[in-house]
Formats: sequence, structure tokens, C-alpha cells
Amino acid sequence: MENNPSSSTSDRKLVERNRRNQMKDLFSKLNSVLPHQSSREGISRPDQIGEAIDYIKNLQIKLEKMKEKKHNLTDIVRSRTATMNMELKSPQFKIQQMGSVLEVVLVSGLDFHFIFNETIRVLQEEGSDIVNASYTVAENAVLHKIHCQVDESANGASRISEKLKNLCQWSVA
Repeated sequence: MENNPSSSTSDRKLVERNRRNQMKDLFSKLNSVLPHQSSREGISRPDQIGEAIDYIKNLQIKLEKMKEKKHNLTDIVRSRTATMNMELKSPQFKIQQMGSVLEVVLVSGLDFHFIFNETIRVLQEEGSDIVNASYTVAENAVLHKIHCQVDESANGASRISEKLKNLCQWSVA
């Protein structure tokens, strides 16, 4: 039996042509996912592959930096939320009297649904006339502002302040 040298040569040529076509297709796919540069046509393929490697390494560095930034921001948000939750375990009041006008500022967490109604009840029990009441929700806190008319004596404001402090202590217990 004789080996046909021409058939093995043509087989090798066909295999090599297929390998080159496959490499050309793979290179085209790689080139299609990279940012386009107008001067890329004049650069040799090994240099283009080197640029692709540099680009991918740069993307990996950016990804790591972004992951670190996300982690840091997540920690900051968790810290602030935990701080706000600790601060709002009990409602907080600020009372200011300006002549016959009493301003009550109440800050509470979202869990203290009853505290506004109880505050209004205390103010009315002490003979205050509610003029205006408003609220604002910010993240996990509710800010209430209540304006009312009271007697100009400081005694009325101090009694209201004392009752509201007791209300706050009772709401936490």
C-alpha cells in the first residue's frame, strides 16, 4: 500500500484554512466588543490583541473600584439607618412658646402611629386651641408641627411639656 502524499497535503491545507477562518471569526468577535477606534485598521493583529488585553484589564480594575465604592456606600447607608433607628426608638418633642402661640414639634418613627393623636389630646386637655397641624415623612421618621393658642402664662407650657414627656416615656415602655 502506498501513501498518497498529495491527499495528506491537501488535508493539512484544509485543516490550516479552517483554523485560519476560525481564528479570523474569533478575532472579529473580539474586535466587535471593543470600543471602536478609527486607526485600528493600520495596527497589526498582535498589537490589537494587546490593546484588547489592556482594555479588559482596565475594565477589571474599574469593576473592582466600583465594587469597593458600592460596598462603602452600602456601609454608610446601613450606618445612617441604624443611627436613625436608634435615635427614633422613642418620640422626641420640642416645645416653644412665643406669647400666646405654642409650637410643638414632634419627631417619631413610623411605628408610633398613635403619638400624634395622643399629643393633640394632651394639648386639648390643657385648654389649647389647635390652630394648625402638619406633618412630613422623611425616610423612617415623621415630623409633626402643631401650632396652638394657649394662655400666656409659662405654667401652661411647662404642664404641657411635662405631660408630653410622660407620654413619650409611656410609649416606649
